[in-house]
Amino acid sequence: MFKKPLGNIKTSAPLRSSDRRKLKQRVSQTFSLSPEDGDLLVPDGIMSIKFSTHLDEPGVAYLATDGNPLWFTIGKGADDLIPTVYTLWKRPTLLPFLSTPSAVIPVLVGGADLMIPGVVQHAHSLSQSQLVSVTEYTRDHNRVGPPLAVGRMAVDGAVLAQEGAKGKAVIILHTWKDSLFEMGGKGDPPDPAAIAESVEENLEEGEPQTPGNDTTGQNGEAPEITPAPEDTPVEPPEAAGQFLSKEEVSSILRTSLLQAIRTSLSALPPSTYPIPASTFYSSHILPSRPAYFSSSAPSTPVDIKHSSHKSLTAFLKSAEKDGLLKLKEMKSDVLVLGVVPKHADVEAHRSYTSLKDVEVKNERREHREEEERSKVKELVVRELWKPHQQSMKFFADGGFDTSALYTLQDIKATIGKYIADHQLINARDQAYVNVDDLVLTVISSKSDAPASTEFVRRDELIKRLSEKMQNWYEIQADGKDPVLKKGQLKPISVVVKIRQGRKASTLITNFEPFFLAADELAEALRRSCASATSVSPMPGKNAGLEVLVQGKQIKAVSELLVSRGVPKKWIEAADLSGGKK
Repeated sequence: MFKKPLGNIKTSAPLRSSDRRKLKQRVSQTFSLSPEDGDLLVPDGIMSIKFSTHLDEPGVAYLATDGNPLWFTIGKGADDLIPTVYTLWKRPTLLPFLSTPSAVIPVLVGGADLMIPGVVQHAHSLSQSQLVSVTEYTRDHNRVGPPLAVGRMAVDGAVLAQEGAKGKAVIILHTWKDSLFEMGGKGDPPDPAAIAESVEENLEEGEPQTPGNDTTGQNGEAPEITPAPEDTPVEPPEAAGQFLSKEEVSSILRTSLLQAIRTSLSALPPSTYPIPASTFYSSHILPSRPAYFSSSAPSTPVDIKHSSHKSLTAFLKSAEKDGLLKLKEMKSDVLVLGVVPKHADVEAHRSYTSLKDVEVKNERREHREEEERSKVKELVVRELWKPHQQSMKFFADGGFDTSALYTLQDIKATIGKYIADHQLINARDQAYVNVDDLVLTVISSKSDAPASTEFVRRDELIKRLSEKMQNWYEIQADGKDPVLKKGQLKPISVVVKIRQGRKASTLITNFEPFFLAADELAEALRRSCASATSVSPMPGKNAGLEVLVQGKQIKAVSELLVSRGVPKKWIEAADLSGGKK
């Protein structure tokens, strides 16, 4: 549902105290929460924000003060409150759970529903349309993985236990790493052991079973869990925050070697060999590890040091013994003479998306974005001045157009013509101008005594005249009509400040004149900075909007603004958090 960025995002607004109490009451009654849990899941300062999904479905999200979405509703007039994974990480037993192998999680994050064959564990008491969470299966049956998705049951729990059952098990509404999750502070899922402890605490307290409350049975007893059939492919726990055994690390490295042989190594010409062991490891095996290590790395690094082999030489010799490699030992190194693409294990290997695949994809995307940025023409910004009040006399008496708009060069040319026509160039220094009665009106002010002024610098005369004129500006964008407005154009302000205690945030203001919309800018920054963003009104009447992105993001914001055609001259950046300006 949230696999694509949200649209029509409205400005977030804190709930009134009365509305917050009503929301807390709804949540507490629906999920049978204690007052303390109600305050935790509906905290003070909670905000609401309206949005539309990529399918144009209207929705409302309720955000904590740190920006994490806690609840959401989907559909016009919808009344069902759905918890996000941020909420489930605080109270994992809020919903009944189903577990699925780790390999299925990326598929769910990509927008797919959970199918019946992918369910490993579930409670029999589940009913169709009931809200459930989806966790990652762990081999330790005493532990439950962290909730990584939320959805509604497509069938009753009894159907899942039927032999040969097919079809959808859960219609996924929201997942870890989707667009709704990206609105918050992100972060890694909690450790499974911690969740198991909280589940155990709830069971010991004898909390009664209510629809959508926890995983206990009708009598407060633990639910009957249906284990996976023996032939169900269960992956090792590679999700974030989980520890891998030495044997699991070795297994992943061997799988990475099979991936490398089947893809990159089999395509290398014979002249490429021999390859030093260290080069073979860093250039082929490590990049061939599964792609989920790029974003959900386990607590145990997947490398030789944490494997059962402990050394690269031992790992390669093991692969040679299996018939996958041909090696030659040297005094100071081991050389790989070749690989065996026709090996049975290589031919049986099913290719997956590797870290290298993701890196290549990202490079291609960055290249496309760079090409798109290079096609964007820089905005043409012109500062203009119009004769006004005190400056009007100079233009009128000098015979110049009093209704025209002048650039700075035009003002210089106008003054130059007047000086030349009236022979006011100072004989001793051409940088100075002799003062006549009309020039005196330009340089005079209430704070000085102009009667004694005989000459003035030419650049000072230009400055004084422009200061007494009315400010205008014109901005021209490719494919759009020029915008001409009265007033002084201010540069876009990009300022880093400390917000909410120790958190640094980057604030962007004054961007509206440069054809930039707040919502689009916030969404672009959310993607490019991989950080939470928000839009809020500035204090004061018609003061415009402010876009906030978490973290010190001056460089990323400036690069994005330049890519949208904003000249660097019109970007004013400062770090007021104690860092360098």
